[in-house]
Amino acid sequence: MKEYKTVEFESKDEFVEKKSRFIGYVKPVKTQEEATNFINSIKSKHWDATHNVSAFVLRENNIQRSSDDGEPSGTAGVPTLDVLLKENLVDVCVVVTRYFGGILLGTGGLVHAYSKGASMALANSEIVTMEVADSLKISCDYTMYGIISSVLPEYEAIIRNTEYTDSVCVFADVRTELTDSLTAKLIDKCNGKVNIEKLARGYVEF
Repeated sequence: MKEYKTVEFESKDEFVEKKSRFIGYVKPVKTQEEATNFINSIKSKHWDATHNVSAFVLRENNIQRSSDDGEPSGTAGVPTLDVLLKENLVDVCVVVTRYFGGILLGTGGLVHAYSKGASMALANSEIVTMEVADSLKISCDYTMYGIISSVLPEYEAIIRNTEYTDSVCVFADVRTELTDSLTAKLIDKCNGKVNIEKLARGYVEF
C-alpha cells in the first residue's frame, strides 16, 4: 500500500433526531485490541444509552467489523461502516451512541441517523493521507549545512530534528520515491562531503 487515509485525532459530535439523541465518536486505531478498547470505553461512558453502535476498519489483515448493538439488523452498524469505506479510511474506529427518544425512526431513518452520526464525528476530526517515507540521517560539516537546508525543502522533506556537535546531523523524512534523487543531489551539491544514512521506512503525513 503506497498510501492510505486515516483520521488524525479523536473527535465527537452529536445531534437530535425525533427526540433521539445521537452522539458520534471517532478515533484513530492501529489494532483490533485498540478498537475494542475504544468501543468498550464509550459503552462504559454511556452505560445508560439504548445503543452503542460501532464500526472499524484496519489496515492489519484488512479487518472490517460492525455491530448493530441491538438495532434491527443492517440499520446501524453497516451504514456506519459504509461511511468509513466510502471515504476510503483505514485504522479508524467509530461509535455512534443513541439515547432513544420515544419515536421510532423506521429502517430508512435509522440508516440515515447512524450515517449522519459517523459523518459528523469524522468532520470534526481531520482526514490525513499517510505516505511511504524513508527516515534519513544526513551528516555534514557546518560549511555544507546551508546547502542541505536549501535542498531539503525542494523535496518536501520533513525535518524532524537537527543535532549540532562537531558536525551537523539532520534527521528528515522524505517520500520513498524521492530518496534516490535527493541523495544524488545532496552528494552533488556538497561535492561528496555528506553522509546519508537510511534509518527506517514507514508511513508519514506530509
